[in-house]
Amino acid sequence: MKEARLYTRAEGGNASCRLCAFRCRVHVGKRGICGVRENVDGVLYTHTWGRVVAANVDPIEKKPLYHFQPSSRSYSIATAGCNFKCLHCQNSDISQMPRDKGVVLGEETTPEEIVNDAYETGSTSISYTYTEPTIFFEFAQDIGALARDRGLKNVFVTNGYMTADCIEELKGFLDAANIDLKSFSDSFYKKVCGAKLTPVLESIERMRSAGIWVEITTLLIPGMNDSDQELKEIARWIADTDAAMPWHISAFHPSYKMMDIPPTSLETLERAREIGIAEGLRYVYTGNIPNSKGESTYCYSCGQLLIERRGFVVKKNVIEDSKCPGCASAIDGVDL
Repeated sequence: MKEARLYTRAEGGNASCRLCAFRCRVHVGKRGICGVRENVDGVLYTHTWGRVVAANVDPIEKKPLYHFQPSSRSYSIATAGCNFKCLHCQNSDISQMPRDKGVVLGEETTPEEIVNDAYETGSTSISYTYTEPTIFFEFAQDIGALARDRGLKNVFVTNGYMTADCIEELKGFLDAANIDLKSFSDSFYKKVCGAKLTPVLESIERMRSAGIWVEITTLLIPGMNDSDQELKEIARWIADTDAAMPWHISAFHPSYKMMDIPPTSLETLERAREIGIAEGLRYVYTGNIPNSKGESTYCYSCGQLLIERRGFVVKKNVIEDSKCPGCASAIDGVDL
């Protein structure tokens, strides 16, 4: 174990965690909601530092990030645990490990080893993903500082349930994030994830203010968060915040504790994309389903095809100096 960051010692030996929006008050001998931060004699420790449960080289498009270093590779890692309890989690075997199995497993790895591996694989970034990176913040922060020294970018794929204190620390090393905006309903967040909506919206705004490139993903679950009204509310909020912030709409497939719900149809994804565009969003994408027009990037001004994708593969990219070659409109993103 390693002593955690972003916590305050409280009366009676308790520890007040300031890492995620749950702000757990952790009693001696107990752990927070995430299951990986434990109070030992008044000191809060993290069980995730240096314990990697997954490490792969992924296309950056898999995060999904479509406007951040397109066609690049990202060295992707995870530790066990999560502060959410999503009923549809596709990585429940590792995200819910501390809850379901009562342990935090992982291969012992140092930040130096991870950065070296990322560099040697030709990756241009390190992504903290598969589980919730907020709960292994200390490990990510130590890796991220070294990564920047080697010229690598840092990416969070996150539920966005962190505090302002956490985002202030992320400013020191984080370059981009894909944030799950799972619904625009508190009841959905409570029932499906065990959380609330507002902290996620606040994190999106704070990350953008911190200069972190943000893209948003919403997984559409049939009958739960895919109504026209809710889709309009999400799209309108994104547009009011920044119409240039990409919105990824993904198809649900039965998993974990939601095996009785059918997959999302292509028609539903395309309807959602049309709603997003109608609400003024520049970039709306469809994912987790093949042969969709919504995989590619088009100029929001003249409609020219700019980045053609098939799944996570970029077939062509005609953007020149971050501009559309047809009408010279500025195309939003990083290292396009």
